[in-house]
Amino acid sequence: MLSDKQLEDIAEQLHDAENNRTMIPRLTATYPDMTVEDSYAVQGQWVQRKIEAGGRLVGRKIGLTSKVMQEATGITEPDYGAIFEDQIFENGSIIEHEQFSNVRIEVELAFVLKEDLSGPNVNIFDVLRATEYVVPALEILSSRIEMEGRTIVDTISDNAALGAMVYGGNPVAPDAVDLRWVSALLYRNESIEDTGVAAAVLNHPAMGVAWLANKLHAHGETLKAGEIILAGSFTKPMWVYPGDTVHADYGDLGAITCRFQ
Repeated sequence: MLSDKQLEDIAEQLHDAENNRTMIPRLTATYPDMTVEDSYAVQGQWVQRKIEAGGRLVGRKIGLTSKVMQEATGITEPDYGAIFEDQIFENGSIIEHEQFSNVRIEVELAFVLKEDLSGPNVNIFDVLRATEYVVPALEILSSRIEMEGRTIVDTISDNAALGAMVYGGNPVAPDAVDLRWVSALLYRNESIEDTGVAAAVLNHPAMGVAWLANKLHAHGETLKAGEIILAGSFTKPMWVYPGDTVHADYGDLGAITCRFQ
């Protein structure tokens, strides 16, 4: 376990790295004894710094919920991060590429809550009852910590690598479609790069939200009504570069398009 001073120093380094669009060395190389609990403590302090700087917390993201993502990263357990209001983009947005580092895109579903969800015993039925609607979303990944050799400790500290999210398509009630069978085609510059089905997220994307509610309970937190929850990717990360246009086709749930400049 790291000292309070070490945790504060790391959170400050990450805060500065995000503001300066730079990266810091891998934490597990600098602090080989750092634990998962340490990394959530770092993330919590970083989130608090953003709130104190005027940021408004509007939701959470869940990461590493699918086999394809775990295989892509070498990490075998889910994690979570915080979403702020200024990290949300609408469908059709033109996004500045340079505000992120190591930019990648993932295909997801976002759950918008109409009721609070409090652990420790939240299940899939609780999630579906508490959800107002589900909407297609893209997650933009960004790294403030060098990527080579990263572990779950590095990723959690780095706010689960969240850069931003883009939402679009058709919001649907959680019982209007079989969420397990929601699928998407992911394009970059009119060339198809990947496909996926939402059941890849823990066999049902609502299971990711249940996992999150129960995990947050262990850290003394609760999911709130009105929050947006990114439920986890069902495609592997796709690299994007300045000038790229990204398009995700969710079939009956519509499509999302954005361009990086």
